Amino acid sequence: MKTKQYITQVCEEAKKAARVLSNISTNDKNKVLKDMAAAIRKNAKYIIAANQKDVGAAKTSGKSQSFIDRLLLDKKRIEYMAKCIEGVVKLPDPCGEIIKMQKRPNGLIMAKMRAPIGVIGIIYEARPNVTSDCATLCLKSGNAVILKGGAGAIKSNVAICEILRTCLKKQKLPLGSIQLIESAKRDATNCLLKMDKYLDLIIPRGGEALIKAVVKSARMPVIKHYKGICHVYVDKTANLKKAFNICFNAKVQRPGVCNAMEVMLVDKKIAAFFLPEMIKRFKKAGVEIRGCIKTRKLIKDIKRACAKDFSTEFLNLTLAVKITSGLEEAIAHINTFGSSHSDAIVAENYQSALKFLKEVDSACVYSNASTRFTDGYEFGMGAEIGISTDKIHARGPMALEELSTYKYIVFGTGQVRK
Repeated sequence: MKTKQYITQVCEEAKKAARVLSNISTNDKNKVLKDMAAAIRKNAKYIIAANQKDVGAAKTSGKSQSFIDRLLLDKKRIEYMAKCIEGVVKLPDPCGEIIKMQKRPNGLIMAKMRAPIGVIGIIYEARPNVTSDCATLCLKSGNAVILKGGAGAIKSNVAICEILRTCLKKQKLPLGSIQLIESAKRDATNCLLKMDKYLDLIIPRGGEALIKAVVKSARMPVIKHYKGICHVYVDKTANLKKAFNICFNAKVQRPGVCNAMEVMLVDKKIAAFFLPEMIKRFKKAGVEIRGCIKTRKLIKDIKRACAKDFSTEFLNLTLAVKITSGLEEAIAHINTFGSSHSDAIVAENYQSALKFLKEVDSACVYSNASTRFTDGYEFGMGAEIGISTDKIHARGPMALEELSTYKYIVFGTGQVRK
């Protein structure tokens, strides 16, 4: 079967399935989701075996450690996948929710009601957990989903999707509800992006190059974020113990993800007290420090940061460090060089923290907490379909509510317009 014919067939099946999903009960959705969580746990060995083939191929081809970390599935991560599905079960179903209701002077009653978007395409790279996260969120929100993962995770994605679709069949739901495009060819992606007759939305998840390519070619709306250049600013009023722990966690806990800290900003008034110990801890963990001129005057044995370092998403154990004159410069730096993803301040002064929260133009802004919490599961959403730095429709971690649109339902008693 030719690529266009194959993709068209997938899209047609998704469109039909979306009509069915928009009308099934919350109980029926939750029943299949519970089955999916159990099936993921039961088939953990099968998933890991498939994943190991992908990991082996990635190592052989010389992929980076951060790529392999995102790709890897073990028992702990598979259990997390199952828990994410169970988290989605517990969440309220957005479909049919009345957001607003009003009665007009002519007696018309107008209500704003949440409704599914329809068919959603997800294009992603080497993170196979995205397969189950996106599939289950779309199902609960009444949307059909077409998944297009990267070639590097194809065996893992096929195994996960196979398990999820078995649960659909068991509950007599259309298999078109969850589909994976197994072709690794680029023309399959290009073809999918032209299917605006069937797809209502595309969400790309991956590196900046992938996302830009999708935005350039897609004929339907795209929700995305390009980079995760996340900052932690250590204010002059910071509790240093909190600052040590927050900065270390934000950079080291999992450096290859979009909510990890890439730039640490430090107020000049505490730099001499904070930086020597903080950088010592980072070095012990294998972090390469690239510091501004002022930072290098305090810490001699570190690399000099160039301008590009402050607008780079390293996705590894590399960190850019800059000493600022104060809060105003830190905010200006973030709004100039950041990616509007996630940024944090460590400060004991309430007014300073509030100013940072109000003036930093990012999807998620933290006071005295790690940027690593920018995650659908951590935000109580069960899982996430992605993270958006757009300002229209959705911003920050996206889950059920962001996977719905709305329509107006109007109740009359025979009114006609004069």
